[in-house]
Amino acid sequence: MKVSYQWLNEYLPLEKNQIEPNALAEKLALTSVDINEVYSPSDGLSNIVVGQIESVTPHPDSDHLNLCQVKISEGAVVQIVCGAPNVSQAAGKKVIVALAGAKLKDGTKIKRGKIRGEESNGMLCALQEIGFSDKIAPKAYEEGIWFLPDDAKVGDAVFGYLGMDDTIIDTDLTPNRGDMLSMYGNVNDLSAIYDLPNNFVSHDVKENGTQKAADLLKITIPDPKIAPAYKARVIKNVKLGESPMWLQIRLWNAGIRPINNVVDVTNYILLKYGQPMHSYDYDRLPAHELSVRHAYEGEKFVTLDEAEQTLQKEDIVVTSNDEPVCLAGTMGGLNTAVSDQTQNVVLEAAIFDSVMVRKQARRLDLHSESSMRFERGINSETVETALNEAAYWLQKLAGGEVEQGIVTGSEAPSKSTPITMSLTKINA
Repeated sequence: MKVSYQWLNEYLPLEKNQIEPNALAEKLALTSVDINEVYSPSDGLSNIVVGQIESVTPHPDSDHLNLCQVKISEGAVVQIVCGAPNVSQAAGKKVIVALAGAKLKDGTKIKRGKIRGEESNGMLCALQEIGFSDKIAPKAYEEGIWFLPDDAKVGDAVFGYLGMDDTIIDTDLTPNRGDMLSMYGNVNDLSAIYDLPNNFVSHDVKENGTQKAADLLKITIPDPKIAPAYKARVIKNVKLGESPMWLQIRLWNAGIRPINNVVDVTNYILLKYGQPMHSYDYDRLPAHELSVRHAYEGEKFVTLDEAEQTLQKEDIVVTSNDEPVCLAGTMGGLNTAVSDQTQNVVLEAAIFDSVMVRKQARRLDLHSESSMRFERGINSETVETALNEAAYWLQKLAGGEVEQGIVTGSEAPSKSTPITMSLTKINA
């Protein structure tokens, strides 16, 4: 897991106690889990600042290039030639500017020069040019330059606005440490290791809907061995849109692409609690009921990646009106996915049989952030906590109306297990 030092520091007084990222990583390696690397997303970059495009005019000798007058500091405006498709409508926007002398992630050095006879004093950058992979760069900008928030200050280094000033501790987990696939688990571990106060914060939801969720959705779990815990909430009248920057930063620093505020909230909760979640478009479900069963031999199902899967009876699926709507613990279905037209959402938080999830993910070659966590075991104590916080954020970020109550299909009892340990054993 890619663990953000800045996010950890919100829950633990690391900086206050002068615990630096490299020392923390070394302590984790000696105590809990292996470390792949410790790095900052800004490593290798230099002279990249916030600019503001003042005007855009077509290049006189090109049908696809534009001449951009870009403010790079108070009183300093330079001309930059840019061919990005979205730059023609970018006047007034704050952008990423690699000045002359800047160094990009791939080692490219930016120089002043002329492009088809017109002077160019730098480069307007897409996220990929400053180190973001295609896998995590938001799709809305995949063919163009990135627009920074309106409150970004011209002339500042861009790194703080993109979360690139953070330090990422990339951990390598053994199968018995599924708890470390979450901020919750990392905070608990580090709090114990360093004897620091644990200030982990959860958000509970205040239901603001007028209907009972149990009247809107039914859940039946015929075999609780397949799904020991299955809970859902109904959130109506959500307004889909782009997530705020803090949330997008949380995701892309963990290697997850931001999609929209509804999907992003479920991925944020996955990172925070290690609880995979799924959001269904309530109005696209075949019926307003959900169940979990073994797949039928040879049953077909189209997953979110638009691939048709041929299932076996060992696989497990979430169904609605006996139609598969999700490959349980692995990947959701295309037909019930949240889209730009979605207004009403069903939020699912569950625990599925870890062995079954591992086998179907391996057989179908569908390894996901969710399956990785289900395979290692989910904390039954935080299933409902995670569900409630996801509803809280959908209410806050998408204006959702959280209907009354949680619909429970099955519930895994959560109980603490006392561990007896002798001083002799510890010394040994």
